[in-house]
Amino acid sequence: MWLFTSKTFLSVVADKDQPDGPKLLVRSRVQGDIQEIFPNADVNETPQGDYRFRAWIAREEVAQAVSRYVDELSYPNFKNSVTDKQRLNPLMKVWQTMYNHQEDRIHSAD
Repeated sequence: MWLFTSKTFLSVVADKDQPDGPKLLVRSRVQGDIQEIFPNADVNETPQGDYRFRAWIAREEVAQAVSRYVDELSYPNFKNSVTDKQRLNPLMKVWQTMYNHQEDRIHSAD
């Protein structure tokens, strides 16, 4: 699962050896993104990894953090909620890519 918030981009995946296991692997490309959502996480830096920062976090803790974020959500526009302008440029590229995908699917159905 990719998870974008106003301050983070996280990839959350199951353990490849224990897909139903009690912990999930939370990964990020930017230092501090994991700690923004999981302040007590033991984050490891993996310079050779596709995601530079990684932490194993209890599945229940991930679920609670995502739920808490949704419960506290108050912005009417996601893009406008992003205050880090360096982060906004890549987010807009994702937005544009998914918009193009939407349009391609609409037009391919014709």
